[in-house]
Amino acid sequence: MFSNLRSLIFKLDPETAHSLAIKSLKFNFVPNIMDDDKNNPLFKTQLFNRDLDNPIGIAAGFDKNAEVYNSLFRLGFGFVEVGTVTPLKQYGNPKPRVFRLVEDEALINRLGFNNLGAKNIVSRIRQNKPTGLLGINIGPNKDTLEKTDDYLECLKTFHDVADYITVNISSPNTENLRDFHDQKRLDDLLRILDKEKKNLNSKTPIVVKISPDIINEEIKKISEVLLSNNIEALIISNTSDTTRENLKNIQGHQKGGLSGKPIESKSTELISKFYKILNGKIKIIGVGGVDSGKSAYEKFLAGANFIQLYTGMVFRGPNIVNLIKKELNELLSKDGVKNFDEIVGKLK
Repeated sequence: MFSNLRSLIFKLDPETAHSLAIKSLKFNFVPNIMDDDKNNPLFKTQLFNRDLDNPIGIAAGFDKNAEVYNSLFRLGFGFVEVGTVTPLKQYGNPKPRVFRLVEDEALINRLGFNNLGAKNIVSRIRQNKPTGLLGINIGPNKDTLEKTDDYLECLKTFHDVADYITVNISSPNTENLRDFHDQKRLDDLLRILDKEKKNLNSKTPIVVKISPDIINEEIKKISEVLLSNNIEALIISNTSDTTRENLKNIQGHQKGGLSGKPIESKSTELISKFYKILNGKIKIIGVGGVDSGKSAYEKFLAGANFIQLYTGMVFRGPNIVNLIKKELNELLSKDGVKNFDEIVGKLK
């Protein structure tokens, strides 16, 4: 069905198409996608001591305002991450701000954390209990001078409704946000958040989402900070504000974060480098160019324990989880493994 509609959908502005997708899920216009393989032991796993049917999550950015997370669970996602949420409502950057690069199977966005604000979104989650593992991705408002205060505010707001909270330090669309990749600044931020968690008597795991554009020298430093602050999971990676060299689409010059196939190998290589240092002490959630069983398989081999996607669904449709699982099943069956976890980090 999606392949028949795709050409029509792709005639729409990408942000308009996304709004329609959210409305379709919200009002259940997307047909129920039967998961014939829901209980396959090949895909069973645990994240933050919660059982998951599979390790495939949807990345933050799709359900920014926590409107359709339960619909996404029904599409087969093992876990869902909403946001990025800021303390106050904000419009984001001027339109147009999302560009679809069809030939490259990619998107460029400079949305700028457009969302309805923490109070609105926490109220919605309280009224609509999640049916699966729900992560909330948090960030600072554009005009906030002390960004740490905004992360703290969001932690206070969401700690008792989120199954985990992702600290987004890596969007290229909020000025100076990536400064938090600096070893001291990241350490200071995580220590302040941990202190607040203790004040709140909260056990909610903190996850950090990093940029794909970091240099090799930063990998060890960031790893040391994560380990010393008992961070439980790392998301590798966000969108890239570089990696434009081989793009075919004429929109490739647009400012913003690039996602999809062009950053696939970049994020996979970064996963492998972090995996070698972290040595299983911190779970890795791999993101970037995941749209098939093969791309998921390669992320696992590199060291990802879980994967997330967003752009892949734009190009392959709402049945993407089942498509990935079917293709993964064939690859894993050839390996003779009983669970995908057996291949994690086995890249030769």
